[in-house]
Amino acid sequence: MAIHENLLGGPPPTRLPDESEPRTLLEGGATPAEVAARFPTFSLAWALLADDAFARGSVVESYAYARTGYHRGLDALRRNGWKGHGPVPWEHEPNRGFLRALNALARAAGEIGEQGEYERCTTFLRDSSEAAADALS
Repeated sequence: MAIHENLLGGPPPTRLPDESEPRTLLEGGATPAEVAARFPTFSLAWALLADDAFARGSVVESYAYARTGYHRGLDALRRNGWKGHGPVPWEHEPNRGFLRALNALARAAGEIGEQGEYERCTTFLRDSSEAAADALS
């Protein structure tokens, strides 16, 4: 039996491909803004921008960055076979940008009083990856 096999017949886990160039730029010291400008589909850069803005107290800015990273991540998931539900494993490093953006969106939504969006995003995160929800809480 394969690891992560769903015995209930649900969709298989979605694993995004590694985007080595933007990842290497971040690891080499490029700012998230530089990476997002050069690679606007790279969710991790948007998630980092959202985290930075939130830490500065710029919640609306954080919300905007998180929403961008979230939507870029949804696009990437769909391009890689995701059908709107199913596991997105935190353990697979390239998935973490999307999962971090989703978490940042939930956090910012909660702060600006968007309770429904906060609840949807929080549930979506836990449904996608319990490990991500635990790691990011």
